[in-house]
Amino acid sequence: MSDDRRSAPEAPPRWTENPSYPQEPHWRRSETPLTRFLGGSPGSVFLRLLFVSLIVGAFLMWLDIRPSDIFRGLFQFINRIWSLGFDAIREVLDYVLVGAVIVVPVWLALRLLNMRNDR
Repeated sequence: MSDDRRSAPEAPPRWTENPSYPQEPHWRRSETPLTRFLGGSPGSVFLRLLFVSLIVGAFLMWLDIRPSDIFRGLFQFINRIWSLGFDAIREVLDYVLVGAVIVVPVWLALRLLNMRNDR
């Protein structure tokens, strides 16, 4: 029962060599520096930002946090740093470290998810 005509499997048809098929995915063909920077077309990015701003704004209003409170807090933070003098460096580093505890893992997770989606 030996088959003398045993050979390698046939190669699939070369459908990718047809010039009518694009060589790049359609979402990368018209990518300009602006769309790469924004992460999409300006209109779609605007709509996404508008929607997320609405959700975050509703949540902050539910927590009774107003935009004036945020700006006032930022102004007070800058004044406190200014009045601390040389001790301000330690204070700023504390803020940076506390923020990095949240920001760095979120950034890493987003980068890993983006790498998985690019495959």
